[in-house]
Amino acid sequence: MGDLLISVPAAVAAAACFGLTGALQHRAARRTGEQGTIRIGLVGELLRQPVWLGSLVANGLGIALQWLALATGPLILVQPLLVTGLVFAVLFSAALGKQRPDRVVLLGAGLCVAGLAGFLLIASPQAGQDRMSADEVWPLAGGLCVLLVLCLAVAFHRPGRTRALALATATGLLYGVTAGLAKLATDDLRRGLWAALTNWPLYLVVVCGLVGFVLNQNAFRVGVALAPALAVIVVLDPLVGIGIGALWLGEQLRTGPWPIIGQVLALAVLVVGVAVLSVRAPHAAREQR
Repeated sequence: MGDLLISVPAAVAAAACFGLTGALQHRAARRTGEQGTIRIGLVGELLRQPVWLGSLVANGLGIALQWLALATGPLILVQPLLVTGLVFAVLFSAALGKQRPDRVVLLGAGLCVAGLAGFLLIASPQAGQDRMSADEVWPLAGGLCVLLVLCLAVAFHRPGRTRALALATATGLLYGVTAGLAKLATDDLRRGLWAALTNWPLYLVVVCGLVGFVLNQNAFRVGVALAPALAVIVVLDPLVGIGIGALWLGEQLRTGPWPIIGQVLALAVLVVGVAVLSVRAPHAAREQR
């Protein structure tokens, strides 16, 4: 019980920091150049903005609080609490714009949080192995590349809301894969720094993380509203990580009729939340200008 008094506030505070990070980065990205276009060198321009640099401080604090929460509480409790960062992001974004948050947008964010948190609690993924052979890596890499190419093709050819959601989808995929690969890199680090440096997971974590970060900033830049893009990223990150764990790392999800029905219903709530945000949030953002 004493540990929960530390882990729960730490997880909620971490979620608030991550929500503030998203709100600040979206605000900074929308101030750069011509809106609606994709730019590879966007991060270089963002580095000159104090608001964006402040988002890095908020993100660093959030990571520290997340570690504290995970060190003192179970993953199955901390993960759903971290998802509330989406609601915090909506609130912070409205506050930065000196506007009241749109009720429908808040409803959509709440549905996303409830759906994803419910899925994580019901599925209750159990730890598996921390190793992956080269033969298992190629299907994962090939599937990821195909999905990324499709997302980027849509992003380059379809402007507006579709472009923002396509970039957010690519970001969520990369972040989820990065989380899965981080498990392998962590196992290498347990065996020493040299083991990590002489094995492939650490380098893929860096590459996927950096590419995902650049796409993340572009998703914020082309999206009129923060909530839809951030919701897609927040949703896909853990789901893709769970998928990798289940398919490649031997992690187990709860099975049986009732757990499966619960997981399907939770995912349905999540999909409705994303749909509400994708339709309402851009209109609400324009109305508040």
